[in-house]
Amino acid sequence: MSYELKSADALVSALCRYGDSRLQVRGPARSLRAPYISFLGGTEVFGRFVERPFPQGTEGQVGLACINLGCVNAGVDAFLHDESLLEIAAAGDLTVLQVMGAQNLTNGFYKVHPRRNDRFLRPYETLVHLFPEVDFTDFHFNKHLLTALQAVDTDRFARVQTNLQETWLTRMGRLVTALQGRVVLLWLRYDMGAAETLGPSPTLVEAEMIEALRASVMDVIELDVVTAGQSQDIPGMIFGPMDLPAARLMLGPKEHDRIADAIAARLLKLLAAA
Repeated sequence: MSYELKSADALVSALCRYGDSRLQVRGPARSLRAPYISFLGGTEVFGRFVERPFPQGTEGQVGLACINLGCVNAGVDAFLHDESLLEIAAAGDLTVLQVMGAQNLTNGFYKVHPRRNDRFLRPYETLVHLFPEVDFTDFHFNKHLLTALQAVDTDRFARVQTNLQETWLTRMGRLVTALQGRVVLLWLRYDMGAAETLGPSPTLVEAEMIEALRASVMDVIELDVVTAGQSQDIPGMIFGPMDLPAARLMLGPKEHDRIADAIAARLLKLLAAA
């Protein structure tokens, strides 16, 4: 095997914080002297298990510093409530904002962890009343919860899904506004096949939701991507012996390079037209 078997914390030195932010984002910490482009997003932007995530690859092509503000397991809520990172992003030339899943939001039915947005904290009474037969103490992650609710009753689950999608659209709108509309949406779409009952990732995000935001942003980059396991892109990834299953579900080095090329091509056109 040619991938690197290191400790589970092999990339821990790549963590940093900016200002008063409580989020650990991809490091090392960079100078925030303008001009620069910010990248806001979750695990994909952070580049889990890869040495050179796509913001870094983009920087090498556009000639501007690309500040990676990606945070593992973060969703829209984590960034919307982090004034330090929003100020940094808003101070740059523009922000590449990853389209993150709708499941990782505090909503009318359940509360998520304020920073690790993939973590389910507790149901609200609305959800308890809607699914009285469900023991919510069994769940620690939002996807596990939603998959179980969908299996119990698709009609009742549809009410939860609609609320999540409406909440996502409202929060994304607020995030775009906080960034003064100088935003390029990055919609990385996975299709995990029949194994993903909630549909393609980002979870519960549909084309109509992206279209509702299109007029408020500078551009939308849409890319169909595959995991390292699907593309046999494991070589060159950095992870510990117990992390291979997780690494298979991440983007591999070649896919990060492909994404960087696509983003750079679009940004160069935008910057030239500015």
